This record gives sequence, structure tokens and C-alpha cells, in this order.
Amino acid sequence: MKGMMGHAGMAATAVRYLRSVGAPTAATAPAAPLPRPALRAVREDERAPLDPAEFRSVLGHFASGVTVVTSPGEPGPAGFACQSFASLSLDPPLVAFMVARTSTTWPRIARAGVFCVNVLGAGQGELCRGFAVSGADKFAGVRHRPAPVTGSPRLADVPAWIDCTIQAVHTGGDHLIVVGRVEALGTDPAAAEAGPLLFHRGAFGRFSP
Repeated sequence: MKGMMGHAGMAATAVRYLRSVGAPTAATAPAAPLPRPALRAVREDERAPLDPAEFRSVLGHFASGVTVVTSPGEPGPAGFACQSFASLSLDPPLVAFMVARTSTTWPRIARAGVFCVNVLGAGQGELCRGFAVSGADKFAGVRHRPAPVTGSPRLADVPAWIDCTIQAVHTGGDHLIVVGRVEALGTDPAAAEAGPLLFHRGAFGRFSP
């Protein structure tokens, strides 16, 4: 019962977010949506932001791991490739990821109130590309099973996975910062032997100790 109440609370957090941006949260006739916030992080009277191409080029020098964030979703499972994942807190156990406010996958994850972070290994670049596209059946031919607590898709042969409920959602410019409470997690030692999948300056790479 405690786990069920916890899931309900996390789902309520996501529902409050959806209502704040005017997204439907039930099958009843939706009310008129609220105006969508402008996708900018500075006021009109502030200096113009940096050139986007330069911003991406400079920040691309920071190498990161690669994950696929999945959720049970409706009418079927949802997922997207995500670089911006990080551990956040040990006590309580929290992680975070960032997602664009224009994402069509995020509202499905928000409605579910749960997600699983699948950490990709060095040989899973094509799997990442499959989840980076929009509008396709991302799970076609992808083996997965339910994560133990939330039921979110846990992809086969990933080095590590983190099963979470949504704790909070914060606005960060043109992105959202999603905080998840870790309910379960684990590793696959055999899959981990190949090392992590890395992303650096627009290309995938491997870790060489």
C-alpha cells in the first residue's frame, strides 16, 4: 500500500505540471489550455542570448554518457534518448534528467508518473539513434521487460538501469528538469564489460582507460 501511495503522489506531481501547461490529464472534455510559456530564458529587455551554433559547439566539448529514458506510457511504451542525466542525491536517492519543453514524448512520461533510465553501453549506438528519432515506433524489435517497481521498460543488455517515480518537475529555460526518486536499480556485469557509450562533439565514442 505504501508503494502504491508513493506512486500516486509522484503521478500527482506530473499531473500538476501537465495542468500548468494546459495538457489534458483525463478523458473528459478539456478546459481551454493556458498560454504556452515562451521558450526563452531571458527577458525581452535583456541582451540577446549567445549564438545557438556557438553554444552547442562549445558545450559539445563536454563528453557525456548516453541513456534511454522509458515509461509505460499510453497507449504504449514511451522513450527517448537522453544525454542530460545525472545523479542528484544519495539521501534520499534522487536522479535528474533534462528534456525539451517541445518534446512529444515527455507528456506521456509525465502522465505515467514513472520512468526507467537505461544506461547504454559502448555497442549500443544504433539503439540510441532509434530512440532519438521522432514519430517512429521506437520499440519495434527492441527487447525489454518491465522494471521491478514501476513497470517501465527495462531494455535488454544495458549495463545499468534505474527505476524511478517522478519527484518534481522544474522549469529550466527551454527545457524541463525532471527529478526522480529511485525505487530500484541494478547492473548487468556482462553488458558492462564493453564500457559505456559516450557522446562527444556530435559523435559516439568509447572509453579507453
